[in-house]
Amino acid sequence: MTRIADQYRIITSRAGWIDRETRGRLKFEGADALTFLQGLLTNDVSHLQRGHGVYAAWLTALGRMTADIVVLHRGGHLVGLVGDGLGAALAARFDSMIFAEQLTVMDASADLADLLVTGTAAAEVTAEATGAAVAALASLEELSQIDMPDVPGGFVVRVGESSFPAFRIVVPQANKARIVAAIEAAGAAAMTEPMTTALRIEAGRGEWGHDLSEDVIPLEAGLIDRAISTSKGCYVGQEIVIRILHRGGGRVAKRLVVLACDASLREAPAAPVALEHEGSVVGHLTSAAFSPARECVIALGYLQRAVTEIGQRVTIAGTGATAVVTDFAR
Repeated sequence: MTRIADQYRIITSRAGWIDRETRGRLKFEGADALTFLQGLLTNDVSHLQRGHGVYAAWLTALGRMTADIVVLHRGGHLVGLVGDGLGAALAARFDSMIFAEQLTVMDASADLADLLVTGTAAAEVTAEATGAAVAALASLEELSQIDMPDVPGGFVVRVGESSFPAFRIVVPQANKARIVAAIEAAGAAAMTEPMTTALRIEAGRGEWGHDLSEDVIPLEAGLIDRAISTSKGCYVGQEIVIRILHRGGGRVAKRLVVLACDASLREAPAAPVALEHEGSVVGHLTSAAFSPARECVIALGYLQRAVTEIGQRVTIAGTGATAVVTDFAR
């Protein structure tokens, strides 16, 4: 595996790739799939059409997150992309919510492979590996998909989880090795988790299990524009969201922010780490990685509302280093 600086050089000139095998993949099948999810998720899926997708959260009655999910319309069924190791647990929880609906939910994590390709030439690499047209890939909107011409059930979806153009290639497991070989033959280099973490922090994207959890209200994580419809009908936890938006003016006690650490911190601390201001703990760091582009450690973390302004400086507990709230990923 190449060093992170070498990985970044290849990403800026061509592309990198990583296997998302630990991520969960769900399959929703049946006439009532969209109606079922419409009553549970924060975003509007009711009019979702084939080849398009929606990002949403599933909340508890108290407005805290059960999970986040990308819902992709694949024609005869829906595919749900969820966080690390959550496929089986979420499939069971969704299944327990089914009453009279015509719907089945299954954990498809073992059936489908999921490969992320990102970089300046991600569209070209993905096209060479999948047979999809470069122009069609480059013009895709986020979460829109293209079928793979030579792989039944395979598709490419554009994603925003990197500061570079990015695509996830989803194929039946039997096709995985061939697609990986084609990705590498097209000039992409394998990426490490620290590299992909740096890219998603640069993009300002939180990740389940790190920055998003069952302790988080989606408004705290800045998901109002991406994951929440303010015009759809009822869903679990909506009352809390509406109360914050309309009675509280959208103000929350803490917010997820992007942080750039000072040059004295050369290695990313293992999250979670307390963040301090004027001798008091005001939040915690949730993800961190060294960014070759910024030549410093960058991070995501939650801070109390009073210290979330751009330019605000906080101290990373136990390191002696400071970090500044930044907007480079906005």
